[in-house]
Amino acid sequence: MSDIRDDTRAGFAEIFGYEPHGLWSAPGELSLLGDDSDYAEGHVLSIAIDRRTVVAAGVRKDRKLRVASTEADEIAEISLDNLEPDQVHGWAAYPLGVAWALGQVGADLSAVPGLDIFVDSDVPVGVGLGSSAALETAVAVALNDAWQLSLDTLGLARVCQKAEKSVVGRVTGLADHIPTLIAEDDHAILFDSRSLDSDQIKLGFLDHGLVILVLDTGVERATDISTERFSEREAAVDLLDIPSLRDMAPKRLPEFRETLSAELYRRAEHIVNENQRVLDVARTLRNEGPQSIGDIISASQASLRDDYD
Repeated sequence: MSDIRDDTRAGFAEIFGYEPHGLWSAPGELSLLGDDSDYAEGHVLSIAIDRRTVVAAGVRKDRKLRVASTEADEIAEISLDNLEPDQVHGWAAYPLGVAWALGQVGADLSAVPGLDIFVDSDVPVGVGLGSSAALETAVAVALNDAWQLSLDTLGLARVCQKAEKSVVGRVTGLADHIPTLIAEDDHAILFDSRSLDSDQIKLGFLDHGLVILVLDTGVERATDISTERFSEREAAVDLLDIPSLRDMAPKRLPEFRETLSAELYRRAEHIVNENQRVLDVARTLRNEGPQSIGDIISASQASLRDDYD
């Protein structure tokens, strides 16, 4: 079986006619707990998966950006001097959006050279394993190095978030990109969406002969569900008169059962308790190991099914 890095290098050479000047990559990611908690300024526990997106790049002598992929039939091309959100479309909006977003966060792109970019990936698309985050992160790291911009981890995550929101048109949290930048083997990332702090939490799966198995059920999530859940979270926050659902203690929430509709209460209950479950799993991993987190993980999944459907 060929290595994806070798395939990416070969694909670049075949399309652009010369060897790339470098290869960069980023993994897909999976939220173990806390998915959607980042929008409530809560905590998220995520891991990197063993699938990656690889970017090969070569420096040009002009200001053109050319991007190609194993998944695209045509090369997308644009000058850095004309790069605007409404000028890029389709899959190319992801890599070119990252280039645009770098300029929006303060990077000086006035004198940087153009680049040829080729993308290959074995991260499954559209199943919640961070294919978009892996693509954006791999491109961001490549541009950061090629253009010598010196952005740090949080800066790169913000670039990716801005690209996806302003160019692709999809709202994401920083928690989607942080694991693709810093996650280590057999570790989870505990990300605080309010302070923006992140910690590496030892999973210890390898020591106990455990693995995480991801199954694709084939059930597609409704395209408008994220917008609907966002509106429900905001409505609950307004009625509870708190800055965020993170600020509601799980033991106090039942006091407000009459304040919220039954549906809003279920949504709030999931987010409030999920934030606590994230912290409980992180603490349990540190103190007891992975063999003791099963009940909490099961409670999280049941809550997603019953209260956050």
